[in-house]
Amino acid sequence: MSQPRPIQDESLPIWLPRLAAHRGPRFLQIADALQAALADGSLKPGDRLPPQRQLATQLDVDLTTITRAYDEARRRNLLEGRGARGTYVAAPKVELTSILDLSMNTPPPPDGVDFDDMLKQGLSQVLMSADNGLLMTYHLAGGSGSDRQAGAKWLEPMFGHLDSQQLVVCPGAQAAIAALILALTEPGDVILAEPMSYPGLRAAASQFGRHIIAVAADQQGMVPAMLEEACRQHKPGLVYLNPTLQNPTAITIPERRRQELAGIVKRCNVRIVEDDPCWLLADAPPPPIATFAPEQVYYISTLSKCLTPGLRVAFVLIRDPHERERFLVALRSFALMAAPLTAALATQWILDGSADRLVDGVRKEARLRHRMARDIMAGRYSGAGDGLHVWLELPTYWNSSQLARAAGNEGIAVTPAEAFATGSSSVNAIRISLGSIKDRGRLQAGLQRLSHLLARRPEPFSAVVV
Repeated sequence: MSQPRPIQDESLPIWLPRLAAHRGPRFLQIADALQAALADGSLKPGDRLPPQRQLATQLDVDLTTITRAYDEARRRNLLEGRGARGTYVAAPKVELTSILDLSMNTPPPPDGVDFDDMLKQGLSQVLMSADNGLLMTYHLAGGSGSDRQAGAKWLEPMFGHLDSQQLVVCPGAQAAIAALILALTEPGDVILAEPMSYPGLRAAASQFGRHIIAVAADQQGMVPAMLEEACRQHKPGLVYLNPTLQNPTAITIPERRRQELAGIVKRCNVRIVEDDPCWLLADAPPPPIATFAPEQVYYISTLSKCLTPGLRVAFVLIRDPHERERFLVALRSFALMAAPLTAALATQWILDGSADRLVDGVRKEARLRHRMARDIMAGRYSGAGDGLHVWLELPTYWNSSQLARAAGNEGIAVTPAEAFATGSSSVNAIRISLGSIKDRGRLQAGLQRLSHLLARRPEPFSAVVV
């Protein structure tokens, strides 16, 4: 294997022009120069770049400017870090698909956070400090003591101090929802939910023979009077709510409405599953419903939306020890446990502060992408400016499934309202996810293409399925 060709350390690198005040931010000038050098062959994949301090001295700029420039270049997939060996020009990444995926609700890659390095450092710390035997065996108690302590810290912004013994570590929110349904309801029981709700709820309920009935919602979430009427009429086993940046409508239930809903379930002796994956991404979110009815509410907080879905870790707050054991028995029937290695990585990140940095980066990147969507979608954008998705109501000449098919024909994946309907749907909307496309330029292209499609009327007979 040929050795990388180091750039000369003695003088200004040949690829870097003199910085000029009138050409915009200096860190962008440096990143642009890197990109141009790759295009004209002055730099080649495998070339080693100067250390950041050395380049800062050569250019007479502060270290932060160079750090930002390298971060921007990494975001453009121009550079890659190789630990102590330094920073190198990256090989071009092959794009395996032309689909612009606006359908998958995942956190966007945060600007200025080296996720690859964070992953390597976190795993290294886990392997150095943990008993590797424990990482490769069964954990039947809903997570180790350290994992549950990390869960208590993760939930501290929502609840303050928690007894970690009240927490269960699960392999994701979907597994938690399914286990709660199995533990707390019987076949044939009713589960109440909003008319537009998380599709995983419907999938689990259908598999287990439970029936979902939709309760009317308005712009503040589920309507209290309608919930009380449904509780008295159907005697539900559970009520399912996703109260913060709801999937898919992006509505956050305000505090007063949360208190009203909590009061109803207490009066009617009904339990709530509060699935709350985006609380930490929201702008000044209200307290969880579980704070107003702690004995009636089972609170789920997954790491999938704020950190990364690959961890497959969620924390479930169940205050009653007997119900906690029933939950664990149900969970073991199909999922047994969260993978100890990824749970340990999540614990490491939470306890060493890496998770806070990553959440902060995801939050900032999500807000930037919302601004992009607002500018491109113009009068059609109705988001709150936070979270991971936008709920876009459609003009009357499109229906949601028709638009989803037309968008697919143009290489854009979106999710139509029908995917979220808990009953017969009359909602004409689509969900646009802003985090699933890693590169901002490709996201911008996808949003622009979708905006142009929305402005056109559908082709005649394009709604007919053959």
